[in-house]
Formats: sequence, C-alpha cells, structure tokens
Amino acid sequence: MGGRITLAVFVVATLLWMFTSVDDTFIALGAGLVLVVTGVLEVEVLFGSLGDPTIWLLIFSFVIAAGVSRSGLATRAGAFLVSGARTVRQLTHLTTAALVMTAFAIPATSGRAALALPIFLALARALGDRRRVILAMALIFPTVILLSAVATLIGAGAHLITAEMLAQTTGHRIDFVQWLVLGVPLAIVSSHLAAELVLMLTTRRADRREPVRITAESIGEATKTSVTGRMSEAQTRSATLLAVIVVLWCSEPLHGVSPAVVACVGALVTASPGLGTIRLKDSFSTVPWPMLLFMAATMAMGVALTTSGAAAWITDRLFGPGQGPALPAWLFLGVVIALSTAAHLVLQSRSARSSVLVPLVIAAASGTGVSPAAAAFASTAAAGFCQTLPSSAKPVALFHQVDGVTTYTPRHLLRVAAVLAPLSAGLVLLFSLMVWPYLGLPVR
Repeated sequence: MGGRITLAVFVVATLLWMFTSVDDTFIALGAGLVLVVTGVLEVEVLFGSLGDPTIWLLIFSFVIAAGVSRSGLATRAGAFLVSGARTVRQLTHLTTAALVMTAFAIPATSGRAALALPIFLALARALGDRRRVILAMALIFPTVILLSAVATLIGAGAHLITAEMLAQTTGHRIDFVQWLVLGVPLAIVSSHLAAELVLMLTTRRADRREPVRITAESIGEATKTSVTGRMSEAQTRSATLLAVIVVLWCSEPLHGVSPAVVACVGALVTASPGLGTIRLKDSFSTVPWPMLLFMAATMAMGVALTTSGAAAWITDRLFGPGQGPALPAWLFLGVVIALSTAAHLVLQSRSARSSVLVPLVIAAASGTGVSPAAAAFASTAAAGFCQTLPSSAKPVALFHQVDGVTTYTPRHLLRVAAVLAPLSAGLVLLFSLMVWPYLGLPVR
C-alpha cells in the first residue's frame, strides 16, 4: 500500500513540475507532507533532511561565496586570465578556464552566472561591432557554466540530492573528494570542447583570425572593481581563506574533518569582524532558501520511493521480477544518459530532474547488474546539459537578454544544441566506461 501511495504522489508531483507554473518548492513540500500524513514517510525523515550535512555544506558555501564576490576576487581573477588573450580562440578558451574555476568558489549555476554577467558585458563592449564573436561569447558563458558544474559536489543542488539518495539507499556515499576526482576531468574536457564547438558554429574564419585586445583596466572599469595593481586586503584575505578551505576539503581522507564543518569555519571567518569581508546577515540574504527546502523535500521523496518498494516495483515491470537481465553496461548507461540529457525539455529544474531520475536509475541499475553509484553519477552528469531553450536553465535565460538587448535567439540555441547534446551525452558515456572505472567508480 505504501508503495502505491508513494508512486501516486511521485507521479502527481512530476506532472505538476512539468505542466504547471506552481512553485517547485511548494510542490515538493506538499508531496512530502502527503507522504508523512499517509504514514509512508516518518516525519523525522522529512524534517531531518534539513539538518543533513550536505544541506549545511551548501548553506556555508553560499556564505563564503558571498564574501568572495564582495571582495572582487573572482572578477579580478577572471580579468587577469582574459586580458592575456590575443586571438578570438585564446579569448574563448581563457574565458572557459576562468568560468570552470568559478565552480570551486561559487555554488549553484545561477550564482556563477550572475557573477559572470558583468564580465561578459565588459567583453562585449571591448569587442565593439564584432557581432558574431559577441554572439559566440554570449552562448559560451552559460554553456560552460552549466557543463562545468559537474566539477564539484556543490556545483549544483542536484549533486547533493544524488549523493544523499545514494547514501541512504545503497550506503555508498560519493564524498567531496571523490566527486572532485570524477567531475573535474569531465568538466574541463566538456567545457573546452563545447566552447570550441560554439565558436566554430557561430563565427567565420575571418572572425577568428582578427586579433583582440582586452585589457584588465577595461574590465575593471565596466565592473567597478579593483582588478589591477596590488590586491586589496579583502581580496588577499578571501584568496587565502578560499585556498585553505579547498585544501582542507580535498584532504578530508587525511584529517577526517567533514566538509560541512570546514565550510562552517570558513563561513564564520568570512563574516567575522576584522577578518571577514561581509556581514553574516548580508551573506545569509544570498542563500537560496527555497532551493534548500526543495532539496530537503525531494531527498525525502527519493528515500520514500526506494524504501516503500515503489522503485523496485517499477524496475520489476521493466525488467521482470527479481534480478533483471544482465544488460550490457554500455547499453544500460547509454539509455540512462540519453534520457537524462533529454529530461531538461520536460523538467526545467535540475534538482527536480535528479529527484525524479536518480531513485529510478538506482533501482534499475541494481536490477541489471550495473553499479548504482556509476549509473546515478552518469545520470547526474548528463543532466548538466540543459541549454536547448532560453527557459531550460537560469544561466541561459540570464544571458538570453542583457540590458534589454537579445543576445541570442532560440534558433541559435537549437542549432548549437543539435550538435552539443549528442556530443555531451557521448562524452559522459565515454567517461563512464573508460575513465571513471580507473578513478574509483567501476561500472559493475
């Protein structure tokens, strides 16, 4: 009975996410409440998910990111990289490298897009009337932001949902360090390939041959940030703190301190009088509380889907009762990756996609002999592609219209997506079969 109720709630919530304008968080909280009232889910599971270390890791990361942004450190680093470009291709890949680096400092793709927008405006002004190059840069910014999010556990809320669902249903937790080891190579390769593809599809050879001259001063002027000369005291403190935090996160196996605890210390230093760069009250205003509530509710829904037997029932109907046939790993993963890549066309929220797909993928993988961790990670990585339409993701919508001017049209996005979607999916499949097994994530 509990499985049927869970499945019904799950289906209704998914349909509401897909076809209504009702707030995603409202739907998720309502679904979680129904599961509690019907006795399918313990109240401690629903509300206890808010106290999960991964939720607090994200909260403290936003506080740290607010301090970094306030100091102007991220803008200064981006200006330093981009000002070294002498050709359009160099500008493209230096910009890509700078955007990939922001994944380690700014959680969530929408926050990174907001941070990068002034830099794009500065580049657009410096490029003048080179319309096709500006179009390429407008497409590259959101594309790289979305694809490079896979680099870190805090790159998107969907990552935390996946990690927590895996831990609660299989006992296998992909921690910060392992996610870094698996995600960084894919983030770098996919981002630079995508940037090169966009450049080739939107510019001509003559555009790419014409030299460019972007100065740090021009970016600093446009962003009203100190990007030249010696770093300010605030920037020095932010750089030091950020370096220490990242080192401690990466060395967790050596000292055993939870990433959430490290982030808590970093957040306190960021907001402390004298040492900090922002007041705690101001930093908390940058935390997307609705997204955190959404994550907590959907994690609880995912647990209910598995523990109630609903996910196993779906798997049995797809593959037969008990252990399903041992499908070739490449075929199973190929189907999972294809569905995850296309899911953004019906579910705009990245977190909602993981909430819907990951429990089913975990159950299906268990029934076909494929590692649930490998399948869930591949699904989450593939779901990072979501730039087919302006409404597909917040960064795409943000760069679609800048200062009231349309930078690219849906036709431009569709043209790029037609080539980039299969390339991105193929790359995730390649990593799943030939790279990640050597980095500690076997397929079976």
